[in-house]
Amino acid sequence: MTLARRIIPCLDVDGGRVVKGIEFDRLRDMGDPEALAARYNREGADELVVLDIAASRDGRATFLDTILRVARQLNIPLTAGGGIRKLEDGQSVLRAGADKVTVNTAAVERPELISELANQFGSQAVVLSIDAKRTAGRWEIFTRGGREATGLDAVEWARKGVARGAGEILLTSIDRDGTCNGFDCELTAAISTSVSVPVIASGGAKTFEHFFAVFGDGQADAALAASIFHGEIHSIRALKAYLIERGLPIRVEREL
Repeated sequence: MTLARRIIPCLDVDGGRVVKGIEFDRLRDMGDPEALAARYNREGADELVVLDIAASRDGRATFLDTILRVARQLNIPLTAGGGIRKLEDGQSVLRAGADKVTVNTAAVERPELISELANQFGSQAVVLSIDAKRTAGRWEIFTRGGREATGLDAVEWARKGVARGAGEILLTSIDRDGTCNGFDCELTAAISTSVSVPVIASGGAKTFEHFFAVFGDGQADAALAASIFHGEIHSIRALKAYLIERGLPIRVEREL
């Protein structure tokens, strides 16, 4: 059975506001997270991701208040993360209203965290976030908001993360982030074909064709975007109609 592809808006939050940058830098304000969450819920998003992008960088806990406010606006699954370092942090995020928790920096530093979360909440609630950049003919893992190189190979780390219990991978191409040049389909396919769990592609979306490509050549299970939705360059409804016309299995809960 072919699973329906998912369209997922992302709210990168810094200081209680939604922001968006280019290659993880040059951030600009995009609005209130609660208001944007309500809009995407109405427009037919399949899921929503909320990331406190400064939590790991600044050593702060995830903004639970933001998660609470966003969750109140949704009747779709919510994934949240940022600064989650221990089991208790993940528990707090889920109690605040998230359905899934995502880990990145702390999981690289202590891979046991993935297993601890999966054992407690189930693999379906654990999303491994991977920020990767092309370096010397491979993709290298970066942490702390894309600012710290780890030397780790992205494909190898994805395999290890799934073996530890991650039930999904959120894969962001730092090279494509905010550039509107399209998803990195080569990177996405390399990860998708190496693991047995769903892969969410992120970074670089602008056109409908970019989504079609990452679901085809990139073999992604879901596609995440921010800029084009925040700025209302494209609507989720119109994007889904385009993909359905081209034969892709897309989740539809209301008439397009």
